[in-house]
Amino acid sequence: MPTVLFINGWRFFFYSNEGNEPIHIHAKKGAQECKYWLDVEEFSAIEAFSSNMNSSDKRLVKEIIYTNFRLIENEWNKFQERKR
Repeated sequence: MPTVLFINGWRFFFYSNEGNEPIHIHAKKGAQECKYWLDVEEFSAIEAFSSNMNSSDKRLVKEIIYTNFRLIENEWNKFQERKR
C-alpha cells in the first residue's frame, strides 16, 4: 500500500491488490476512510465510498485531491508500471 501523500493527518494511498480498477485514491485518518475515482479527462474526483466522515471531512479530502491531482495521476501511472 504505497502512500502518495500525508497531509493534515490524512494518508492518501493505493492498494496493491485491486486488480485492474481505473485510477482512484484511498484516504484514511483514524477511523475515517474514503475512496475517490479520478476522471483525468474531466479533471474530477467522484466519491466511491466513505466511512465515518462528515461533509467537512469530505470537502477537505476533495480539496487535497484536486490540489494534488496531477501528482496522484503520475504516482498512479508509476505504481501501475511497477506492478507489471
